[in-house]
Amino acid sequence: MKIRKEEALEYHSSGRKGKIEVIPTKPCLTQHDLSLAYTPGVAEPCREIHKNDELVYQYTAKGNLVAVVSNGTAVLGLGDIGPHAGKPVMEGKGVLFKRFADVDVFDIELKTHDPDEVIKACQLLEPTFGGINLEDIKAPECFYIEETLKKTMNIPVFHDDQHGTAIISGAALLNACELVGKKLDEVKILINGAGASAIACAKHYIRLGVKKENIFMCDSKGVLTTDREDLNEYKKFFAQKTSVRTLADAFEGKDVFVGLSIGNCVTKDMLKKMNPNPIVFAMANPDPEITYEDALDARSDIIMATGRSDYPNQVNNVLGFPFIFRGALDVRATAINDEMKLAASYALAELAKQDVPDSVKRAYGVEDIKFGKEYIIPKPFDPRVLINVAPAVAKAAIETGVARLKIEDWDKYRFELETRLGIAKPIMQPIMSKAKGSKKRIVFPEGEEVKILRACERLVDNEFATPILLGREEIIKKKAEDHNIDLSGFEIIEIEKYSKLKDYSEEYYSLRQRKGITKNEACETIKKPNYFGSMMVRLGDADGMISGLTSHYPDTIRPALQIVQMDKKYHRVAGMYILTTKKGTYFLADTTVNINPSAYDLAEIAIMTAEAATRFNVKPRVALLSFSNFGSTVNEYSNKVKEAVNIIHSKAPDLMVDGEMQADTAVTPEIIDEVYPFSMLKGGANVLIFPDLNSGNIAYKLLNRIGNADIIGPVLLGMNKPIHVLQRGAEVNDIVNMAAIAIVEANEKK
Repeated sequence: MKIRKEEALEYHSSGRKGKIEVIPTKPCLTQHDLSLAYTPGVAEPCREIHKNDELVYQYTAKGNLVAVVSNGTAVLGLGDIGPHAGKPVMEGKGVLFKRFADVDVFDIELKTHDPDEVIKACQLLEPTFGGINLEDIKAPECFYIEETLKKTMNIPVFHDDQHGTAIISGAALLNACELVGKKLDEVKILINGAGASAIACAKHYIRLGVKKENIFMCDSKGVLTTDREDLNEYKKFFAQKTSVRTLADAFEGKDVFVGLSIGNCVTKDMLKKMNPNPIVFAMANPDPEITYEDALDARSDIIMATGRSDYPNQVNNVLGFPFIFRGALDVRATAINDEMKLAASYALAELAKQDVPDSVKRAYGVEDIKFGKEYIIPKPFDPRVLINVAPAVAKAAIETGVARLKIEDWDKYRFELETRLGIAKPIMQPIMSKAKGSKKRIVFPEGEEVKILRACERLVDNEFATPILLGREEIIKKKAEDHNIDLSGFEIIEIEKYSKLKDYSEEYYSLRQRKGITKNEACETIKKPNYFGSMMVRLGDADGMISGLTSHYPDTIRPALQIVQMDKKYHRVAGMYILTTKKGTYFLADTTVNINPSAYDLAEIAIMTAEAATRFNVKPRVALLSFSNFGSTVNEYSNKVKEAVNIIHSKAPDLMVDGEMQADTAVTPEIIDEVYPFSMLKGGANVLIFPDLNSGNIAYKLLNRIGNADIIGPVLLGMNKPIHVLQRGAEVNDIVNMAAIAIVEANEKK
């Protein structure tokens, strides 16, 4: 996806600055809590740890805490920019650790170029952390630092810049060679780049079975040869006795090219010198050594991988370090050794050959993913990576004697991994993947708002939609210029000048002439942006509409109901919010529209909400909520909910649904299993239907503000075509999310 400077800066600076925070895991609400958290209660674990040092893992967060350590000397492709400028990257690393493997991180930036000072700092911090992730430290110092720390520390130390790419590309190499029928001990490999990552990759390939004499490496001066006198000890290890001097000549007769250098340094002619069925990993970012298109144009028999997400076979380090540390921490490993790295490569390679679940295919917006030239390593957002790589790493640690804990029940461990994160994947990922490339026409009645303009810029950048902005062209262009927003790909409509305005007015009059609307009133009303936008959707001039940023909810939904109207399957529309929490994702309805729905209304709301959940690749488990549990209190309110459940059973017999039940019963499987084992609801509800607007609206707002749940919505359900109403003051990301949902709905309805 295209990322703009302003968007990135706003992401890092808006609200709470940076990307991470520290959140307590125990309550500290009362004097008693405080006494347990600190003095005098804290003395008890201190005494126990003093008796037995290993109990630090029992009573503190050490066992799940990793330090991301950098001195900022080799940050991404930016070079030596220093510890302050490198801090956003280290925070980002912490986000990935937490997101993908639930590993907690403190980022530590050191103001020094002296490798011995980096070593000393890490050694002094050993009591605090369960592991050290070295990051963005330049070569050759990074080799010395890691080697020394591995020898002197009793916790795992891992330099991801070296080993991450090695492990992921190693998995890709295993599968690519298998596909083309080449043996690892016979392939000849050319590596362009001789820094930390390149040297680590070469050593890892040797451990996988490649012969050292078959690896040829180039730096900025050419091929590493034995007669060069400018090589450090790490480069000398890969120096070859050869007359070949240039990168271009070195391509002759090679089976594999690995690029860890700079963009656009490889030509089509170079690839043509390689052996049949060449394997090319052009991993320079953001621009690979040769573009994907040029590589395929040069060789139709090629297997190609890059570091980019917009092409097949992305070599992404996020496939490695979170899960490697997860496995290492879970067995309390003292090191991350070569066997554990190999285990990670083999696990990734094997996973790519397994049948890909439909949920992963849907998440990436494709009909099929299967092992082959365009799929040699798993996708970064495949949730199965955690439950495949972490156990493989943990098992290797146990077998090689560096684990201080043993796992007896591996099935139980995998289950714990599956449930550890709560949110297995970003709930919007499948929607975004389905929306990409659709380029549906989405109309925005509030086209003069800067947030709308920024959101539309992202929609165009990522090929989601063709935005239609309603507003004064002069104002829109001035605001775009003032805020550095690119209007390419936008359509701007000034309502008064629109060629179809008269047609729209007549259509509106025909719809509302028996509702008290005169022709003159219709002419004036249709000029209002929400009415005009709704008519564009009705008549097919737009595929969906997003509005409400600056207006009240009824002012947006009323025109839509009058003009676009409801889906004929239903006789009500409803509002749904999606709440994501660490415990899972929940779909809540009705939270915005129906004040006091009947039993039949509730049944329809439940069915349409369950249908919406499936759009997000979620299997719905529906609970209709009440203050009563299965008839414990009999009155008109609980009876209404009970009747709604019976209606649902007749209209949608395959849907897992039950009620009436209290909210805590619905989301706590243990309560149902122990107290209400007869219930059809198993595993805890993820679709919650409220008996009235009071309870639904109050609940989602409390969960958002007090429970710190992230919300998406409101999603308007039951419309004939996609119309969604923004919360007043919604952020750019919220607008993009709602537009993506509208795009996917438009595709489905078409």
